[in-house]
Amino acid sequence: MIQRVGQNPALFACGFNAAAVSRHDNPQNLSEEEIQQVQKLQERDREVRAHEQAHIVAGGRYVRGSAHFEYQRGPDGKLYAIGGEVTLDISPVPGDPHATMEKMEVVKRAALAPAQPSTQDRIIASKADMEIQKARQELLSKKAHTAYARENLQEPSETPSTISVYS
Repeated sequence: MIQRVGQNPALFACGFNAAAVSRHDNPQNLSEEEIQQVQKLQERDREVRAHEQAHIVAGGRYVRGSAHFEYQRGPDGKLYAIGGEVTLDISPVPGDPHATMEKMEVVKRAALAPAQPSTQDRIIASKADMEIQKARQELLSKKAHTAYARENLQEPSETPSTISVYS
């Protein structure tokens, strides 16, 4: 989910040992069910971290802050990421529709970067699309205004601006 993201690679390596738990490597004497639960948590942890990393890579300079994860403690006592957030700057560039369009294209790519974008990711992509449309309209309006101004300045008016009245 896009809300918060970080670019510190150490953040993704701390807090747990992702080595697979198996029957042969079970110093905590976990039950079969607990081993399966740990394996599912490890898989979810990898998915969440990869998902958020995709946002980070695609979001570039529009990423704000660092990744924030929601954790669950497994039966082995370790914490596993089960959800995450990345913050992207989705504000338009004031007074610059071209820059806004370019920025929103990056935001949209960042939102849709993970293999399986979440509902929130799709909402952010949709908001970026709306900002692109607003910027496009602003550009068209400016072009029309500029064309109108040029036309009126370059062509002489057919109606005189002053009238002489004789009696």
